[in-house]
Amino acid sequence: MLVLTLIICLFAFAYLFYKVRAIRAKRSIEKDVLNSKSSMSLGLFIVSFGLNQLLLNRSTLAVVIGILFILVGAGSVWAGYKAYRYYSPIFEKELQRENHHA
Repeated sequence: MLVLTLIICLFAFAYLFYKVRAIRAKRSIEKDVLNSKSSMSLGLFIVSFGLNQLLLNRSTLAVVIGILFILVGAGSVWAGYKAYRYYSPIFEKELQRENHHA
């Protein structure tokens, strides 16, 4: 279970990392890309926390809560991935445009 704890900490750190970078970003499209990455990291954090609940506690309530966490986290990962796929090409084109004008 130490591995799962390390994974939970890793995704929590990734969420904070991308969220702080999104707050500090100057361009709105860059904020959107970083916010989508933070959404995926938060979703993976919640999924891993739900898995931890399922593996450690065997009560009915813990299983139900663990399944809910997994579903909510998976939804956050899916939404973040869709947003990343949408914003990432736009951001890349904007960077290329800025490099050609500079």
